[in-house]
Amino acid sequence: MNPYDLPTLDARIVGRTQSFFTTDLQTHSDTLSDMIKGARILVIGGAGSIGFQTLRTVMRYAPSVVHVIDHNENGLAEVIRALRSAPEPVLTDELLTLPFDYGGAPFRQWLAAQDQPYDYVLNFAALKHVRSEKDPYSILAMLETNVLKLIDLAEGLDRLGAPKRLFCVSTDKAANPSSMMGATKRLMEHALFAPNLAWTSRTQITSARFANVAMSNGSLLQSWQMRQAAGQPMACPEGCRRFFVSLGESGHLCTLAAFLGPDRSVIVPALDPAEHLVLLQDVATWYLDAQGLKPWFTHDEDEARAAVADCAKRGEWPVLLTPLDTAGEKPYEEFVGAGEDVTRGDFAALDHVGYLPPADPSVFPAFIDQLRGFLSDRRDNPLTETVLKDAIAAVEPAFAKSHRASAKSLDARV
Repeated sequence: MNPYDLPTLDARIVGRTQSFFTTDLQTHSDTLSDMIKGARILVIGGAGSIGFQTLRTVMRYAPSVVHVIDHNENGLAEVIRALRSAPEPVLTDELLTLPFDYGGAPFRQWLAAQDQPYDYVLNFAALKHVRSEKDPYSILAMLETNVLKLIDLAEGLDRLGAPKRLFCVSTDKAANPSSMMGATKRLMEHALFAPNLAWTSRTQITSARFANVAMSNGSLLQSWQMRQAAGQPMACPEGCRRFFVSLGESGHLCTLAAFLGPDRSVIVPALDPAEHLVLLQDVATWYLDAQGLKPWFTHDEDEARAAVADCAKRGEWPVLLTPLDTAGEKPYEEFVGAGEDVTRGDFAALDHVGYLPPADPSVFPAFIDQLRGFLSDRRDNPLTETVLKDAIAAVEPAFAKSHRASAKSLDARV
């Protein structure tokens, strides 16, 4: 199979049979090979869907050393199984997986014990679900993982020796964020690009925001697979349109962004809303059609649960349609925030967004000090969501109005 060809179901969902980034990968193939062949690479969060797809793409260019960090021990086992079982040979001299939390003491000690710096560091570790916006403590966990641990990583890499390039994945929800998760990823971008933090100017730094990844871990489409296997109804937000890329495309995009993106920029796919935004109800229909089934739509949870057996006999599957009214949910997708400049540059299917720092350069370092205080065990007052929102808004003032609050949570739904 051509590495740029998409599986049949993915092709139906994204509306193309080859990767959206084929031209860019082919155009820059020699450059990528020159950069990656023989290199030492550290991949953090490599057991996740996007991290693994990027790892698989990068390893085609024969790096010398690849170390993969992830706290998901089972996921790391599957990474090795998938790579060793694939038709393509593993083109690296040393492939090592380690079950570390990248913010924990074992990882810090292991990193300090390495005898050579890495050429490239790719970070995919994140708490990335809007549904995690439940209470101040889960929001604090997002801030610790998405922001503070990244800053601590900078200090560890600086002691080891500056990498040539560093990449950290972001999200479309970081553009004009309406959720706490999106806001934490916007703050992550500040942690990457703010000039008065630990990153050295000798390291080129990039990020990427992009669309929903079809069939990725934790995605709506993966939930459909799991619900079906368990004999349960599927669920789908009604009247909701989203951009999609395939699993393979997510790895292609991140590879291009990590190795070729302009320094201190965020890479975004040049998707056209008129052509590429798709209705989730249509995606559910295409997904079921691939299995020879038709959707049976309903707005009633009890009805959806009760209808599974009868629907299956008729060659149908129940799909519960839900309103888009839970905390943090954004009714539309965008890759570029207010005031940000976009350039196409050397890519055919990618744009790059220049970093837009806070108007006052002192607010982000002050936020980091405040965040360390929030995480202290010696707090006198209980933490509240309002306190966290106000702290975030000090760095991102528009978030005070754009945050989409709701008493309803996805945990209360199918």
